[in-house]
Amino acid sequence: MKQLGDLSNSYILFELHGTVYAIKSSYVKQMEMVESITPVPNAPEFVEGVVFIRGKVIPVINLRKRFGFPAKDYDLKTRLIVLKAEEREIGLIVDSAREFVVFEDNSIQPVPDILKTLSDKFLSGYVSLQNKSILILNIEALLNLSEQTQQVLENKEIKK
Repeated sequence: MKQLGDLSNSYILFELHGTVYAIKSSYVKQMEMVESITPVPNAPEFVEGVVFIRGKVIPVINLRKRFGFPAKDYDLKTRLIVLKAEEREIGLIVDSAREFVVFEDNSIQPVPDILKTLSDKFLSGYVSLQNKSILILNIEALLNLSEQTQQVLENKEIKK
């Protein structure tokens, strides 16, 4: 891992269904405990609803449901990671958010072809760290895949 002086390859690690994932920290706006989520009618199953944070309405996606994993009740470790990319904000519910790390450029490996087929466009690479693989999420693809969700949410009048 790099020294903390160079943060261009810094990531937030989180766990989902027993697997460790990484999100580039430049996308992460904030992390919070999961509290009040307002359901949205006619939204896809993986959309938990919306949250109101600092005067903004932010759609919330349950990554377990989005990735086809079994549902799990929220607990004290469950986190809402709020991402911002290209002026869009979205919240991701994950099992736990673990730590902040910086990877060496050469430690990030491309996704093997078999995983690309199985995981669609969700992964942009992986890192092997202490005999464990850490899967790096492709946030752009995740946000693009949520365009239908965004349209559903924007067409609804949401009141506090």
